[in-house]
Amino acid sequence: MKKILIVVGTRPNFIKVTQFHAVIKNHPGLDCKIVHTGQHFDKNMSSVFFEQFRLQPDIFLNVEAGSPISQMADIMKGLEKTVNEYKPDLIIVPGDVNSTLAGALTANKMGVPLAHLESGLRSYDRTMPEEFNRVLTDDLSDYFFVTEQSGYDALVKEGKNEKSIYFVGNTMIDTLVAYSKDIENCSILKKFELEPKKYLLMTMHRPATVDSADGLKKLNSLVKNITKKYNVVFPAHPRTIHNLEKFGLLTELKQNKKLILSEPLDYFSFQKLVKDSLMIITDSGGIQEESTFLGVPCLTLRPNTERPVTVDIGTNELIPFDEKLIESKIVSVEKGTYKKGQIPPMWDGKATERIVKVVAGL
Repeated sequence: MKKILIVVGTRPNFIKVTQFHAVIKNHPGLDCKIVHTGQHFDKNMSSVFFEQFRLQPDIFLNVEAGSPISQMADIMKGLEKTVNEYKPDLIIVPGDVNSTLAGALTANKMGVPLAHLESGLRSYDRTMPEEFNRVLTDDLSDYFFVTEQSGYDALVKEGKNEKSIYFVGNTMIDTLVAYSKDIENCSILKKFELEPKKYLLMTMHRPATVDSADGLKKLNSLVKNITKKYNVVFPAHPRTIHNLEKFGLLTELKQNKKLILSEPLDYFSFQKLVKDSLMIITDSGGIQEESTFLGVPCLTLRPNTERPVTVDIGTNELIPFDEKLIESKIVSVEKGTYKKGQIPPMWDGKATERIVKVVAGL
């Protein structure tokens, strides 16, 4: 029996691993346990996702909130105990969060082969903590599961063994496909009193935008401008709400009757809002992929992306935080002149199957 330990810790991680248990059931020679580090620990950020996916972690480390260093140290200590008890033959870490790197370091120090899911993605922006997590995890990995061609190219350029790189597709899309009926049947539009394609969806969480008074003032101004014409749905990270309050900007936002400012939403609700929105304005990562798969225009207010396929052939566009430029892009969507995207290769709902097949043959 080959034992696989999958380490997850945040909402984006959970979305990438929903199909592993179901697929591994078809491989009697494999056993799989999912360990949740607890990096995202409150109900909106964690448990509600597992409830919807009908997927409970096999092991929960329950690490406490703290600085990145203290949290990673606690994760590694918890994983050390888990590895000693379960004795996995392979550890799989998805994504680029602190739990990802903590899992990679643990695997390396304990001599367990490591596979990185979403390997090779690069923004080449060293101001982003996630970029270091991605690069360091790949440097510690033995096997590389790639979602797009840019990932393969980056790994080859960095000198990784091509025989250990597997272009498998995107497991986030597996989850979208598997739960498409649940998403379609979700009542969030009715709850928020919205009509399809008559609202914009916004997600903002990067420090450059939400950790300073200047960034949040720009955000307020943008929302005020867009809501002259459209409703805007903004599921806000708890840190964003805290900072808006700290800088005295929350009251103004809440008084905007065309802004729906909500807590982080469950998966089905959020994906329903993605699917039926006129356009998405974001600084996030995964939503660039989901919007590309669903054919929804997406403006990413960043100078770079670690997911270039969403720009090269998808519906995503990188633009600066410029109100007039954003307004012109919204107009292009209204007129039907915004670019038409395509679904990238192997984003077909079967990436998990390909990964498990590789793992079974290792």
